[in-house]
Amino acid sequence: MSDEMMTVSQAAEYLKVCNKTILRLINTKKITASKVGNRWRIKNTDIDKYIRDTANSSDRGDNDE
Repeated sequence: MSDEMMTVSQAAEYLKVCNKTILRLINTKKITASKVGNRWRIKNTDIDKYIRDTANSSDRGDNDE
């Protein structure tokens, strides 16, 4: 995915969460975002990085087997 920018609403829709969840992730620095004027903008690549970093993976040993 390219370095296109998303608004908070677009990121929320993309992750299927509410806007407050995105703002919380920004405020806790779990998602990198930039302020443009008084609005947050998030790179698509940063959203995808967040998804990769928080995904369950057998590589992590989170396996129940």
